[in-house]
Amino acid sequence: MPKRKLAALEKVDADLTNLQHKIKRDPASYRSEFQQQWLQYQNQREIFMANPASTSESGNTSFKELLELIAQVSSCYKAETKEFPQHLIDILSSHHESLNPELREKIVGSLVLLRKKEIIDSNTLLQCLFPILTATSSKTLRALLLQKILSDLRNSNSKNTNHKLNRSVQTILHNLVLADRSSPKALWAVKITREMWKRQIWTDAKAVEIMKECALADNEKVAVGGVRFFLGGDKEREEHEEEDDSDDAEIDMAKLRHQVGINKKSKKADRTLKKAAATVKRKEKKKGQPHQLNFSALHLLHNAQGFAEELFQKHLQATRTKLNLEQKLLVLQLVSRLIGLHKLIIVPFYSYFLKFLKPKQPSVTTFLACLAQGTHNQVPPDELEKPVQMIANEFVSEAAAGEVAASGLNAIREICVRQPLAIDETLLQDLVMYRKSKDKGVMMAAKGLLGLYRQVDPEMLKSRDRGRDAALGLKAGDLKQKRYGEEATGEIEGLDLLEKWKEEERQRKRIEKGLPADGSDIENESEDDELAWDAWNVEDDASDDSGGWINVESDEEINISDSDDDQPPKPQASKKVKFDLGITGDKENSSIRLTSESPAAGGELSKLATTRILTPADLAKLAELRTTASISSRLPSSHRKHHSTNQPLTNSQRHIDDALTEEHITGLSSLSAGKLTREEKAKLLQQHKDDHPEHKSKAARKKERKEVEGKSTTNKEKARKKNFLMTLGKAKSKGKRSLVEHKKILKMHTDRSKRGGKRGNR
Repeated sequence: MPKRKLAALEKVDADLTNLQHKIKRDPASYRSEFQQQWLQYQNQREIFMANPASTSESGNTSFKELLELIAQVSSCYKAETKEFPQHLIDILSSHHESLNPELREKIVGSLVLLRKKEIIDSNTLLQCLFPILTATSSKTLRALLLQKILSDLRNSNSKNTNHKLNRSVQTILHNLVLADRSSPKALWAVKITREMWKRQIWTDAKAVEIMKECALADNEKVAVGGVRFFLGGDKEREEHEEEDDSDDAEIDMAKLRHQVGINKKSKKADRTLKKAAATVKRKEKKKGQPHQLNFSALHLLHNAQGFAEELFQKHLQATRTKLNLEQKLLVLQLVSRLIGLHKLIIVPFYSYFLKFLKPKQPSVTTFLACLAQGTHNQVPPDELEKPVQMIANEFVSEAAAGEVAASGLNAIREICVRQPLAIDETLLQDLVMYRKSKDKGVMMAAKGLLGLYRQVDPEMLKSRDRGRDAALGLKAGDLKQKRYGEEATGEIEGLDLLEKWKEEERQRKRIEKGLPADGSDIENESEDDELAWDAWNVEDDASDDSGGWINVESDEEINISDSDDDQPPKPQASKKVKFDLGITGDKENSSIRLTSESPAAGGELSKLATTRILTPADLAKLAELRTTASISSRLPSSHRKHHSTNQPLTNSQRHIDDALTEEHITGLSSLSAGKLTREEKAKLLQQHKDDHPEHKSKAARKKERKEVEGKSTTNKEKARKKNFLMTLGKAKSKGKRSLVEHKKILKMHTDRSKRGGKRGNR
């Protein structure tokens, strides 16, 4: 472009910018100037619409500047510019392929600006941008439109959740996926839904349903995108939340105010202080809000059984699938997680693994992890016998390499954790013998299998392998083999720990009072209940007009008869239920005891669960005892004997929600020093340094703590850093002391220490 034309365009741009600022300050005074620019815009628009592709560069530039002016001041002249948004939508929808890139970006930006000024709503903007996003072939335009769509959705849900807009957009994306399952256009549904899920804007079942349909798509990229969402979407959301928390670092307002007070006054310092105060206020407000309850995407599925079956049949069992081995493994991981999490029954799933359970199979450890992850206690043991036998034959033998045998044993152990009936006694006893192997990985894997069956079914082991605890448990009748399909009775987890702790506390209090340890103390229990409920400050909206507690007979005791006999019916002792409402203190802070004379069905329940309602203090102590038991169960046996006598959690409670990875299968064999290269060893060492804090002495840790607290050093510490020449005179005089002077100084030191230092004890 010639310099003269360029200078003229720059002058026009400056004039329009100046006019824009004047109009914003006083719209009424500059109405005539705006009308002139509006007429010029309409003329240029007619010329542009006649032939959009042949418009000159200077024409595009002037038209772009007019669009920016009108978009900026359209809120001042709403009557004159009421057709302007529709003009932009028509131009962008009809000619987005032939438009100049800069002009096209300016039109998109003008539409977003009109949305910010609330001249158009989000539905109008998104209905314009979505068809262009899926139709255009321009990579830059697609990136721009995706950014604007995500930004508008975030802004619309920033203050309050915009349910109407979210439902509308989710319907558009759902229809986009179902319209053509073989089209790659559904990738945009994957990207938008995954971003909204990561930012915790969409956390409902409708978003999960969109990704479910994407996972079942015929296009391999769309299907893999949907599968990856279910495998890693929740982890991305947690990482994003942790990043947000780490960004909001602790702000020391006292330190900032001190700096502003002693430093030179400036507007920048005032702005920094105000910004920090706003950040602290926002964090405090966020702390006061209730924590958002986020469900996993796998838990929000409407029909997990149907989804897992269709996914398995379409992408794994079908002969004409487009997925490669890596993509099939992703689908297999998702199907196995669904089966293990929801306890689904898909019988062909376990026979599918038989052709892959060989040491030479690529990614065989992932296959083993998927097989173990897809196992649960409702799977028929007959379906697992063949895979387990094949793993034992192919992987576990004297001729196999150490890492191969360890992987096979670990896989069998993970399967048996979930279904102990998957292995017979003969095979189990053969596998347990590998605990005497010289390879550390094989030895630890075999010991893990032995330790598992000592807990779940010691009868399958030989008497010499059961161990002391298992043998005593069998003798006492505490350890019994569970039959197929048998479930434990429903009870609060860790309630026996709370009951044991309460009994110990009761005995301790009685011993302190000089009473025998055994005996009931009902009054003290009721007082403790009152204190526990008083500590829970919750408004009681119960009516004061209520007439106290009413004893009501159970349904089994009421017998309505039409006979004229007035004799009461005989009570049925076997069905009688007695409700003892032990009300202590005032009505508002009372605890209720429910006692049942009938035995609990399916086993004896905890006395604490059937005789009282847990107070908030009881629930807090229960959570603490659960944590302690969980930690102690992971300690070595020798360490656990000295620290806690709590029973460890059963192995069947592991990996319920967490995915089983190939690291769990390879175990210690992947860490063999002779098998790692130099680079792998360096990587492991660096990872160990990152996971563990640097070892420091007690003095160094004390010094860091004092620096964080803002404390200075002592005179003794300062004396160590003093220049040697400054201390030389004191050292010489100290060496010239006589014995009498030295004795006097030592005596003064002793006296000062006795009275508690220089200032003395008060």
